[in-house]
Amino acid sequence: MIAAEARAALEQALGEGVLFDVPMSRHTSLRIGGPADALATPADRAELIALLRICHQHRLARTLLGSGFNILVRDAGLDGVVISQKKLRRLEERSGPAVFAEAGVSHAGVTRFCQQHGFSGMEFAAGIPGTVGGWIAMNAGIGVREQKDVVVSIEIATANGGEERTLAGEQLDFRYRELVGLPEGALVLSALFAVSPSTPDAVKAEIDRLLGQRSATQPLDVPSCGSVFRNPEGDFAGRLIEAAGLRGERIGAAQISTQHANFITNLGGATAADVLALIERARERVLERSGIELATEVKIMGRAT
Repeated sequence: MIAAEARAALEQALGEGVLFDVPMSRHTSLRIGGPADALATPADRAELIALLRICHQHRLARTLLGSGFNILVRDAGLDGVVISQKKLRRLEERSGPAVFAEAGVSHAGVTRFCQQHGFSGMEFAAGIPGTVGGWIAMNAGIGVREQKDVVVSIEIATANGGEERTLAGEQLDFRYRELVGLPEGALVLSALFAVSPSTPDAVKAEIDRLLGQRSATQPLDVPSCGSVFRNPEGDFAGRLIEAAGLRGERIGAAQISTQHANFITNLGGATAADVLALIERARERVLERSGIELATEVKIMGRAT
């Protein structure tokens, strides 16, 4: 619950850009999640900075939302303000060559831009769902290439909205599916990606190849959150789950995908409780069978009750 004074400050700063008691099932790729106290969508960077200052002043919890992938919001919802950066979509060529993209630019936006301009280097990101901000936070990538391999620099805003900084790639501590070491509560505003001159046809051919692989191996036609578990060193979570006999396993309307066992899909009307129960079942069975304890890649958030 957001106090009246904080609610008024949010409404004054963002107008129609802030909504209250918003079901997160409308804003997550799994189509699951209880209500957020507030959902704020700043129109530009100035409004975003003002929002950060309000959250700091009123001690409001903040949750960042990209495209809603890689997150599972509990059925009881989220405290505080969910911040969507989807309107921060500046995308342009820089010298180097390089591509500058604000945090709200979609994965499709980046790869389409690179294809149109004949820039190579970002093809690996084709089909990795989400936005640039989420890509950076998760060090998104595939086996051979990740964000750490292409990021020249990022811009961040401090938690209180009092300062914006540029951090060079070599200052960033990218790890497997995470970026650590940023100032506490800092928010990614943009990224600068290194690219190489190529041709639109060559870039398109590689993007099409990777998208074809993804379509053939992942359940893209039903709601999911992407990979549920991190791959343990030297192995694959999906292989371990399948070996434990859990491909197609269901609890309620949540199912371990029959196409890729490291995906949990919503067959229609699944709850977060269903998904969490499947996650726990997979962990227990894999540990029992192989002695490996799986760690979640999906971010589980929200009120416990």
